[in-house]
Amino acid sequence: MGSRFDEMRVFSGNGNLDLARAVCHRLGMPLGDATVTKFSNENIFVKLNESVREKDVFVIQSLSFPLSDRIMELLIMLDACKRASAGRVTAVIPYYAYGRTDKRDQPRVPITSRLLADMIQVAGAQQVLTVDLHAGQIQGFFSIPVDELTAMNILVRYFRDKHWDDAIVVSPDVGFAKRARNFAESLGVPLAIAEKRRVQNLTQKDGQLSKPEMLNLIGDVRGKRCIIVDDEIATGGSILEVVQLLESQGAREIYACCVHAVFAADAVQRLKTSPICEVVTTDTLPIPLESRWDGLTILSVSTLLAEVIQRIHSGVSVDILFQQRGYTSLG
Repeated sequence: MGSRFDEMRVFSGNGNLDLARAVCHRLGMPLGDATVTKFSNENIFVKLNESVREKDVFVIQSLSFPLSDRIMELLIMLDACKRASAGRVTAVIPYYAYGRTDKRDQPRVPITSRLLADMIQVAGAQQVLTVDLHAGQIQGFFSIPVDELTAMNILVRYFRDKHWDDAIVVSPDVGFAKRARNFAESLGVPLAIAEKRRVQNLTQKDGQLSKPEMLNLIGDVRGKRCIIVDDEIATGGSILEVVQLLESQGAREIYACCVHAVFAADAVQRLKTSPICEVVTTDTLPIPLESRWDGLTILSVSTLLAEVIQRIHSGVSVDILFQQRGYTSLG
């Protein structure tokens, strides 16, 4: 099937330029020429330095640090494409921020992930391509087509190639258990689940009474190589709590993997000095050189994104790619 657009253009904000260049390299085309900068008054300025009239335009932007700047860059780039009469505009968002604010879990709070979806559509996106949303229901916040890819299989292949016969996958909480179970099944290993349980005695914290929590492990990890899997690592606090629990239960070695390396606050230092043998992640978010260490492995999603972008442009089913490459839904 041929594309209804004669040409394709790929542009990028400053959210993850290295990934955007890698995607274009896989596509065999140059990254689109655009100026994306910030004035001294903190206003974002965008200019497309080439024509996009009636072209199939893909704007790659990871919503990385500084987050508000990256969101505004994306919105302004989408608006610039729309006003330059692009034939179709697809927002490629490897990491979708505000994924944890997908519902009202307490009074008088917003649903920020829905607000962000509304802004992306108003700015001019006609479809969205993203990777491993924190909550699957975020797809429903859009009224335009959303293709959610999974990079979990890239992580699965990495650990499968190690050919361990004593591995076990560990979900850091009950909420991620379904995806962790699918991860474990893909590896052909058992699953353990770390579960937080409230205890009855009340403690004073920040001027309020609260019930402390303690971790309980469902599954036997004694003498096993444990692979903790999650969609993202932010501060690393939850992961390190699980690490302590696994050590107390006699785990032989501990590994951690995630799709999105947010690495906020002092996460890098905490992970570097932890008992974790190796942290495996992807390049959906940029990881500066100063935040890398010998125990960090970064796998690229550029091939996956490039193939899906090419299929969207050509009007070919994305499901076929999943079947051919062995990618399966882990949601």
